[in-house]
Amino acid sequence: MTKIIAFEGIDGTGKTVQMKQLSAYLSSKGKKVMELSFPVYESFFGSIVGRYLTAKDGIPASAVDGKSMALWFALDRFEAFKDLDYSSYDFLLINRYVLSNAVYQSIRDIDLGKPDLLDFCLELEHDHFKIPRPDLNLVLDMDLEEASENVTKKGFRDYVGDTKDVYESIDSIQLRARKKYQEYSRRLNSIVFVPCMKNGQLESIEAIAEKIQQIVSPLL
Repeated sequence: MTKIIAFEGIDGTGKTVQMKQLSAYLSSKGKKVMELSFPVYESFFGSIVGRYLTAKDGIPASAVDGKSMALWFALDRFEAFKDLDYSSYDFLLINRYVLSNAVYQSIRDIDLGKPDLLDFCLELEHDHFKIPRPDLNLVLDMDLEEASENVTKKGFRDYVGDTKDVYESIDSIQLRARKKYQEYSRRLNSIVFVPCMKNGQLESIEAIAEKIQQIVSPLL
């Protein structure tokens, strides 16, 4: 049966890089690997998510009520999985998944003081839309300053150009997101934190990749 591993964490923690590292490692072990990244900005629902994240229609994602915004992200995944056959693959690696939805729609300024949306997002995506549950949520964890600097190095992206999107540009959101991931790790056994800092310094790509390989090894 296909093992599903999601890469999570605040913006700029190297999720895409580490997903590629793990994909190459698993492939070297003779495993068949499929990769996905969300949102899928080229899709119908993903393009709408992109417009909210860049406020292109005058309404930023940070101003939309949590459940409504969570639904757009969920619909993007529903559309992606609707006709997707990954059964012949040993591993499905995903850059941002359901956990991201719950985190980011629970920590914006307009969400403060409201119940968080973890249970809502899990029910919406896994129970209602039948989007598969991950076997493992790897949360890459690093200091906000390092993560923010990495975001500025991303360069041009189709959905936002050379700038940061709405969530990336607000440090308080990123700080609260990091704390929310920590909170959720006490509620879901599938969450494993991957420390990316050592003695106040960002570790190398290879060192972080080795930590991830050790975490994933029981699934081989």
